[in-house]
Amino acid sequence: MAAPDSITTKDLTAVWVMNKTLSDDTDKILELQGVSWFKRKIISNSSLTLYVKHYKSDEDGQEHIDIKQVLSGGLSGSDEERTLDWQERRKEDSTFGAVIGKSKRMTVEEVEDEFLKNGWTDDTLGDGVVCSYVVSDTEKSKTTWTAEQIWGFEVINGERRYVRHVKFTGPKGEEIKAKLVYDYYNPTPFLNLTFHSGRRSYSLTLEPALVRVTRPFTSPWLLLVLGAAYIIGLAFLSRANSFQTPADAWVDCTSTYWLANDGCGLDGEACGPFDNSTFDFRCPSQCDSVILQNPRTVGDEQVVYEPLIVGGGDSNGTYRGDSFICAAAVQAGMFRDSAGGCATLELIGNFTDFLPTTAHGLSSIGFPSVFPLSFRFTPSNTLSHCADLRNPALAFNILVTWLLFWVLRPKPIVLYWCLVCIGYWHVALFSQPQGTPPPLDTAFGTFLPALFIAYAFWRLAFRFVLPAFSKAPIEASVWYLATFWAGVLTNITTDKIPIDRLVGSDIAQRPGAVTALVIIVIILVVIVINQIRVIRKTGWLPHYARWYIIGGLVTLVLALLPGLEFRIHHYVLAMVLIPGTAFPTRLSAIYQGFLLGMFLNGAAAFGFDSILQTAADLRRDAPIGSDLPTFLTNSSTLNTSIPILNQTLSWAPIPDGESWDGFALLVDDVERYVGTALNYSLAGLQAGLPHFFRVAFTSNGQAGDFTMPATLWPNGTWVDPLPGPS
Repeated sequence: MAAPDSITTKDLTAVWVMNKTLSDDTDKILELQGVSWFKRKIISNSSLTLYVKHYKSDEDGQEHIDIKQVLSGGLSGSDEERTLDWQERRKEDSTFGAVIGKSKRMTVEEVEDEFLKNGWTDDTLGDGVVCSYVVSDTEKSKTTWTAEQIWGFEVINGERRYVRHVKFTGPKGEEIKAKLVYDYYNPTPFLNLTFHSGRRSYSLTLEPALVRVTRPFTSPWLLLVLGAAYIIGLAFLSRANSFQTPADAWVDCTSTYWLANDGCGLDGEACGPFDNSTFDFRCPSQCDSVILQNPRTVGDEQVVYEPLIVGGGDSNGTYRGDSFICAAAVQAGMFRDSAGGCATLELIGNFTDFLPTTAHGLSSIGFPSVFPLSFRFTPSNTLSHCADLRNPALAFNILVTWLLFWVLRPKPIVLYWCLVCIGYWHVALFSQPQGTPPPLDTAFGTFLPALFIAYAFWRLAFRFVLPAFSKAPIEASVWYLATFWAGVLTNITTDKIPIDRLVGSDIAQRPGAVTALVIIVIILVVIVINQIRVIRKTGWLPHYARWYIIGGLVTLVLALLPGLEFRIHHYVLAMVLIPGTAFPTRLSAIYQGFLLGMFLNGAAAFGFDSILQTAADLRRDAPIGSDLPTFLTNSSTLNTSIPILNQTLSWAPIPDGESWDGFALLVDDVERYVGTALNYSLAGLQAGLPHFFRVAFTSNGQAGDFTMPATLWPNGTWVDPLPGPS
């Protein structure tokens, strides 16, 4: 990026990144200076960023230039503290060893060497150049070399650049001349505005004004005190939100009284009692967005991509026992989904004809037959502290992060760690805890490795971008905080995208998922191409391309391992993309905010799930793909002249050579038979109601996939099951 005309040799304060494409190779110079081969390779493969502070001291008005050099990959560069008084100063440099240096401002006419003297812009000729003269301290370093540098600005490829002309003389008189060209990366704050009216101009400098007004609040001691107060306040808020309700009263968004298929055992005995029981419970908020990711069979219908709610449409609001308790309570009006709440559930046993309904933004389906377990709600209960405080906690944490950016303004690294900790614990305690109440042992177990990865993020990317906005706190808060909280709340901000996991089977079966994935890929490609353009301009594209290609090849090998599927969790996606944002632009700040938030959401909400998982790990409650039995009873073999209750349902025997040893039969979604028989008497069915039958093979008491339902209507009409598992 070209340097603006406002930056001159009189004030070099800015962030500068060496442009490897435009700069000459310095490896030979480093070798002659005694820098080891290993360190030279690290330097040649790292991005060099200079954080320059150019000022005059208050005591004597002497000109100073302090430079902090930062190399990507975690290696600190050689920091420079120059006083332009042409006085020799000794220094033990971390890269070059013992050196003696002096610096001054001088006119171009005073420069003797033609290479050092020529090529400068008019403003550099007028303001003068900065001369740096450094020699090795031969007595200590056991080597002899001299490096003379002239700093100023040149026009290179039509753009004004900060340039250093270097004339190096080696131990044996070797002379090397090189140019070091730097890109300017100090964004001009958007809110520093200038308005023109005729010959007059008016400036509105909001950023410097805010920095000046809030300077008294930037004390590290104030930050320490307020940090302690924040931790105490957050602890009390978390206690009020989650830990003053008895742990056994909590239910999560998918809690039910009845399990799918044969989960409750023969006649549902494992899920008793069925009636004459009440339960005071508490639900978290945002349960209406928790949906079935695989089809669930209810009677002759299948429910998918919505909460499982069966019934509720009768005058008493009766729900089938396998309904999601919290979603059903919201539909019944016990509390608002946005706040969660408490209610009392009453088990009432057998119920016939569950009616569908729509209320409070949720729809249920009906079930026209009998079911042994049902429940109703009453608003009275003995619980307190029922409101979910995640929204007040979000407002509190957003306010705290805003104060950090605008008022307290700690050092960039301190600000970064504040964001990491606040974001992680907001997810772990409020927005998406891994359980109810939040399991603190699990949260702390994930926190430490998350901190290690966050440290790598700082070393690889954030330390090059976040400090560039230190003088523009308003703008930094816009670029970072808006996207950071969008990433932290990924469960909400991406809720309407019809993709739950980047798994081929999930994407293929869900409507709209392929289209959404294509749109996401297009957006990512546009972002990546733009970042490649930025990286190419700095000359670091080969370095980054090499590492990403290596990572891609490793990923390809892992993806081809037999019996395993490669999973791109969203914490992994953040880890892959963040290193490519290590260039201080506004877009990099936006990307960093979102990706950091997304990483924290993934780590705190789900932990560090393996990137390699088996098909069983990914199946959830989907069919396992086992063999399916065949009903012998069908629409052509059913004798409608005989009363239904006097008939027998039959199915085909186990095929020869199969390892199955029996059958399991679901009647009206309840397991009514387990054994080796090939038929089932319908004498126990209630007349006048439709009935639904599903059968599965069993092995050692474990059922395989059940067939789709066969339906027997009260008038004797038999509907054959559809192909495939249910």
